[in-house]
Amino acid sequence: MEPHETKVIAITSGKGGVGKTNIVANTAIALSRMGKRVLVMDADLGLGNIDILLGLTPRYNIGHFLRGEKRLEEIIIKGPEGIMILPASSGIQELTELNAEEQLSLVAHLDEMVDGIDIMIIDTGAGISSNVLFFNMAAHDIVVIASPEPTSITDAYALMKVLSKRYGEKAFKLIVNAVESEEEGKNVYRKLSSVGGRFLNISIDYLGYILYDELVQFSVVQQKAVVEAYPDTPASICFDRIAKRLCEMPIRGGLKGGMQFFWRKMLSRTF
Repeated sequence: MEPHETKVIAITSGKGGVGKTNIVANTAIALSRMGKRVLVMDADLGLGNIDILLGLTPRYNIGHFLRGEKRLEEIIIKGPEGIMILPASSGIQELTELNAEEQLSLVAHLDEMVDGIDIMIIDTGAGISSNVLFFNMAAHDIVVIASPEPTSITDAYALMKVLSKRYGEKAFKLIVNAVESEEEGKNVYRKLSSVGGRFLNISIDYLGYILYDELVQFSVVQQKAVVEAYPDTPASICFDRIAKRLCEMPIRGGLKGGMQFFWRKMLSRTF
């Protein structure tokens, strides 16, 4: 029997405020409804908030693991539709910049946990801090979130530039959030794909768009995912479409055995 393959996806952004964590939560729930066993790691260490977004109150978080107080399996909580969540800390500055030993310890323990998990989503922080870059490079696929705002497009390009120039990453995927139309999403993709291919020699695959929907913000106030509270609203339909595309993506490189690929990638780079 072939070893179980866990698809590891980093969802990231060049700037905050583009709805990244909302996309993570809704996509994870949509994937679970499609029969996938999903683990979400809130890797915005020090500023984690996916638990708040979903109205959950975890007793422990990654900070307890890093201090040696709890095992990772004791930290995980269950969210809507059975998704599993590894919550981060909130307001703890020392976790925003893990040292190399802490980074590798965390991923080594994750490697022991992912057996039986179909898809692991890493919700990274925004920007280009060492933690953000580290967790992006730990994934099979990097999904960048952008909005139609010029600053979001510029910062998304800057993030891909750093990952490309410094770490040799050449393949990205894109989701455009809060668009007024399908065409607006495609326009953002065309801009990033054009400059990325021309100046960075990278490829960007377009996963799709999320329509601007007032019910998304309303569901945030309710501390529920929009796909859970309003499954037939336009945004929820977009999330379902993106989740289906993520399911269909092959694991890049055909790597086997959970997150063992991580060691080969990480040990060949200096962080």
